Amino acid sequence: MRVAVLAITRHGIVLGGRIVAALPDACLLAPEKFAAEAAAAAPGASRTYAGRTAAQVPALFAAFDGIVCVVSLGAVVRLIAPLLGDKTRDPAVVVVDEAGRFAIPVLSGHLGGANALAGRLAAALGATPVLTTASDARQTLAVDLLGREFGWTLEAEHDTLLRACAAMVNEAPVACVQEAGRTDWWHGHANGRAGALPANLRMLPRLEAVDAALAAAPDAFAAVLWISRRPLPPALAARLAGRLVTFRPPAEQP
Repeated sequence: MRVAVLAITRHGIVLGGRIVAALPDACLLAPEKFAAEAAAAAPGASRTYAGRTAAQVPALFAAFDGIVCVVSLGAVVRLIAPLLGDKTRDPAVVVVDEAGRFAIPVLSGHLGGANALAGRLAAALGATPVLTTASDARQTLAVDLLGREFGWTLEAEHDTLLRACAAMVNEAPVACVQEAGRTDWWHGHANGRAGALPANLRMLPRLEAVDAALAAAPDAFAAVLWISRRPLPPALAARLAGRLVTFRPPAEQP
């Protein structure tokens, strides 16, 4: 992740230097009047700008995957508001207070990685990550991130994916069928999961077991997460329609 660290005060720049040190390939951006402070805080990894801070933000949106702002939350909201597109393209934006006590994802927390970035900053600074995404706040499974770190690809209609995500956070019964891919995905999932699998998630070895359960009780599962490389058997398609989210592990994985 290419990360810009934006700091606009002397104390913020000192903290920004600590953040840059914790994030490989990050750079510190500061007002020109604090050029000496920025160079001292992040040797070889600082840039300065003249003029208004607001004028720098569009270029940061275009050039970086993540932006860490040692700036007040309200100011950041106003700075980024005119630039918002959608959650699949917007960069991750995290706010850190000048005391380094809190790391707050503001934009693209889930898909864009701001929640994960806030977690890294919290660990590096001894701060508290302030996570408001339901799946992360409750440490449950984030359906749209399952296997992402292993290169799994996801196949599902948009509405089906939304229903599956809602089923997980609302603790509806969800089947997870793993027929391929790495099996150690839970503890490294999303920002890391320390506890047991969610109680509403039922692990099954074959998709046919889900079909049998749904044949007996159509409401047995609100969603089905299928980790496999084989094609969907045509005989199962109708029963699983509207609730199946498929994950495809790379061929080199088990």
